Amino acid sequence: MTMRRHVISALLTAGLIVPAAPAAAAAESRPAVFPATIRLPDGFRPEGIATGPGPVAYIGSMADGSIYRADLRTGRGAILARGPGTPALGLKTDGHGRLFVAGGTGGDARVLDVRTGRVLASYRLATGPTFVNDVVLTRDAAWFTDSTDPVLYKLPLHGGRLPAGALRIPLTGDLVYGSGFNANGITPTPDGRALLVVQSNTGGLFRVEPSGETRRVELHGESLPEGDGLLLRGRTLYAVQNRLNTVAVLRLNAAGTEGRVVRRVGHPRLFDVPSTMAAFGSRLYLPNARFTTTPTPSTSYTAVAVPRP
Repeated sequence: MTMRRHVISALLTAGLIVPAAPAAAAAESRPAVFPATIRLPDGFRPEGIATGPGPVAYIGSMADGSIYRADLRTGRGAILARGPGTPALGLKTDGHGRLFVAGGTGGDARVLDVRTGRVLASYRLATGPTFVNDVVLTRDAAWFTDSTDPVLYKLPLHGGRLPAGALRIPLTGDLVYGSGFNANGITPTPDGRALLVVQSNTGGLFRVEPSGETRRVELHGESLPEGDGLLLRGRTLYAVQNRLNTVAVLRLNAAGTEGRVVRRVGHPRLFDVPSTMAAFGSRLYLPNARFTTTPTPSTSYTAVAVPRP
């Protein structure tokens, strides 16, 4: 027995045997289980969402344009920036610590510091009736859709610098505006040479050149009615169909001129008219806009996490 203790002691000293960790330490080393539901302030009326860098989500309010910052690890959060009284819709963050905000009926775009909530720049995009709906960031620009006017708004970002003003790019070609909400969600094509835009009232998906020329994406008999937020990962496109409480999953070709709906995913216990989405890890995060519920100051709202299909 004494000889055995000496042998084990020598092996431990040499690092050839690693002692087992206590049960408590093993539990602490396991990754945390992120919550599936993030409770937002009553009356908040969420619409847009952006994630990162890190396990953080930023959610915009349709009610007054406030931005809520949530910790995805705990589900807890707080108001980062009070709004101007007009909506905050589509959101995107960049690698410079900035949050780009589409201003809806306010006809504007804002850029905020994600650490302090301070407004770094504000842009008047349109006057009169307008609905600046969503935003996407490409290598050299921020692009915004307008659901009531057939244009895109472009903020050139040469070297990451914020510009003095925005450019107005008229839409031509296959995308023709009608009554209701038109161009909504926006994302790059897989090859990065153009943009994809969904038209909510028709369900059409369109490839948009930087010049504004549009061409309908061939979906082989499918469409995306009530299409809202778009998210691209590789050649897989995720499209929220808000009032249908569904996320459509499409497989695209590299140019984004053709695609097929490979499945649709619904989560009846979690979805209540989700509007947009953002990804973190293996999950999609979606705010429940609850468009079919009459909003009041006491109406409850959430953002939810689902496995990425």
